[in-house]
Amino acid sequence: MALMDSLTKPGPRLLSIDALRGSVMVLMALDHVRDFFHTGAMSFSPTDLTRTTPILFFTRWITHFCLPVFMFAAGMGAFLWWQPGNHTKGQLSRFLWTRGIWFIFVELTVMQFAYKFSISFKYPIFLLILWIFGACMIGMAALVHLPTRWLLVLSIVVIGLHDCLNRLDASQFGSGSWVWNLLHQPGIIRSGSISFLVAYTLLPWIAVMAAGFCFGGVFMLDVAARQRIMRRIGMAAVVLFFVLRAVNRYGDPAPWSGQKSVALTVASFLNCTKYPASLDFLLMTLGPAILVLACLDRYPLKAANPLIVFGRVPFFYFVLHFYAIHILAVLMAWLRYGGRAFTFIFNLLPSMGGPAQLFPANFGYSLGTVYAVWVLIVVLLYPVCRWFAGVKARRRDWWLSYL
Repeated sequence: MALMDSLTKPGPRLLSIDALRGSVMVLMALDHVRDFFHTGAMSFSPTDLTRTTPILFFTRWITHFCLPVFMFAAGMGAFLWWQPGNHTKGQLSRFLWTRGIWFIFVELTVMQFAYKFSISFKYPIFLLILWIFGACMIGMAALVHLPTRWLLVLSIVVIGLHDCLNRLDASQFGSGSWVWNLLHQPGIIRSGSISFLVAYTLLPWIAVMAAGFCFGGVFMLDVAARQRIMRRIGMAAVVLFFVLRAVNRYGDPAPWSGQKSVALTVASFLNCTKYPASLDFLLMTLGPAILVLACLDRYPLKAANPLIVFGRVPFFYFVLHFYAIHILAVLMAWLRYGGRAFTFIFNLLPSMGGPAQLFPANFGYSLGTVYAVWVLIVVLLYPVCRWFAGVKARRRDWWLSYL
């Protein structure tokens, strides 16, 4: 009963954000289970239209919503934490940069082991989701001091025009190429014998977080007004996506084309560039997400709903789900291959750039198994996350805010 009481404290507007975040966290687990388990993931990208199938493509495509929603929701959360009168801009800056440094530290330590189950430097250090969260939070610590209207205009300009930078290549900057890799072009950065794989760049993600911060002001309005605004913004983004993608001239560096089937032609239309995220990619994901947010705000879920629970402990869930997936992958390899599994399973998986020659030729499992493991992971994580959500609701220890 005490746990149920603690879970009902957040107001409806916060519950709707938690529910949206929780929904994409569940989807995120599907993508990561696919990385660790699907046999096709070991040899080709699910968005490679020459090799994929419609169901495999859409299994990957639906998870494209995860990072845009995380970033946008993080911006909203920062605004609602600040809420003029609750905290000062100085306090907000400190809140952001300290957590940004913490996220980057966890990415470089705890998450590297989760990805590889190895501490060897023979594989690149992955700068993935927690890295870009941390980097954007550090940047936002300065940007929040801008007037909100200026910040909104700046974020829209960056989101809308950053694709113009695609013509610039990191190699053009010589010894400073690493700066461009961090800013806009994913790639490998080398420092001596250590290499870093940059998958997510500051542009446009910091602009997405900034846009979410500005959007947070919508939640200060009354219910009817904010739902009306959310529906209009969400629908405008969806319509603009279809217009830009249909014109096929600007918005994404990879134009769509007709394929051998209707399903794959639709897949080509939706196959927008994520690295770095194009304008079309962001419109395609954030538009529907804002419409879903409006729906969740109008019809809020109960506080014990799994989406609310997962959405209230995103960092805890994120770290835990990677370890749970990887441990299960090791156990299933042992059950399938016996002791021989330990000669290859503690290497980086081929799906993440590991040495395919060390793994059995048929390593991996069917897509049906991927979905079954995904459901199992989500079910196993729910009671643990619900317990921790209760701990965070009952206690105010400063260190809990970092988990």
